[in-house]
Amino acid sequence: MFAPVYLDHNASAPLLESVRDAMQPWLGERFGNASSRHEYGRAARRAIDEARAQVAAAVGAHPTEVVFTSGGSEANNLFIKGAAERMKPGVIAVSAIEHPCVREPARQLVRRGWILEDIRVDVAGRARVDALHPHASLVSVMAANNETGVLQDIAAFADAARRQGAWMHTDAVQMLGKLPLDFRALGVAAMTLSAHKIGGPQGAGALIVDKRVDIEPLIAGGGHERGLRSGSENIAAIVGFGVACEHAIASLPAGREAMNAARARIEACVAALGGIVFGEAAARLPNTCYFALPGIEGETLVGKLDRAGFAVASGSACSSASPEPSRTLTAMGVAPELARGAIRVSVGRTTRSQDVEDFCGALARVAEELRGLQAMAVA
Repeated sequence: MFAPVYLDHNASAPLLESVRDAMQPWLGERFGNASSRHEYGRAARRAIDEARAQVAAAVGAHPTEVVFTSGGSEANNLFIKGAAERMKPGVIAVSAIEHPCVREPARQLVRRGWILEDIRVDVAGRARVDALHPHASLVSVMAANNETGVLQDIAAFADAARRQGAWMHTDAVQMLGKLPLDFRALGVAAMTLSAHKIGGPQGAGALIVDKRVDIEPLIAGGGHERGLRSGSENIAAIVGFGVACEHAIASLPAGREAMNAARARIEACVAALGGIVFGEAAARLPNTCYFALPGIEGETLVGKLDRAGFAVASGSACSSASPEPSRTLTAMGVAPELARGAIRVSVGRTTRSQDVEDFCGALARVAEELRGLQAMAVA
């Protein structure tokens, strides 16, 4: 079977072998419900408790602050809707470059009397702390943008939010496993994580939430997860999430160095082809390169590279079906015609240096081919 070189780790990372091994028993002979009182149930509860401790350790939190969810989208919804439910309608401020699973629940609050305010970003894609609405009572800014990889000053936002009495949340899905992440040091009230971005299974995530934050559960029932997320736990996925977190932290220094080197090589290739790297002036994730080759449509380039054996993306995997230019690039002031040419390359732990070299060669060949076709069309 033909398998393209995978360069779309920001969308989802390959499942780690150690994660698969840890999950396997819970997909077969180990099947107890963690709420049961017998040994099968107690074993399941121990497995969840161990995973909770592993996730907490990965981000400097206490295990009691970890609420398991079905993924990052549910965790974001849980905080935004759950916190809003316990408050009088006011102003919710989110960065102009937030993922749809933050922006859409924030928009839903408008129908309940809330006012949604965007936090502007600069031309490099950095959310501006001085643009935070002074009366916002809920604030959400992602730790690292899923498209550009640009890092946000979350600690500064958390400090500003705290001074005006607001709850601050950050979607840290993309940062986990790529850079150090400390819930306590950032000073946020809540943080979202996801397993499948770090080699864990799809369908598992967590909301790290300070116990002082009062949240209404989205899913009511038997009172699982401190009453914040009822429903029998997906034990296999939660176990896999815990193991993935342990691996991510253990491999962070070496992985970061390798990803930085891969990104630098790709960006040198892009520059040689006359391309533009978005967010280049800002601090970014070590694995992410979001760029455009002027005059070449991003979807066309993605398709050509796929046929050449390289899996890349034209932006966020959750919104790639939209024909509109990237909302992130629009917020950065990028012209629509250039934004439509954007493609994202995101490397990971399985990316080899030879994969990067082969990609650079393929990119140069495909770009030459497409530019040649454009020249013929004009002639």
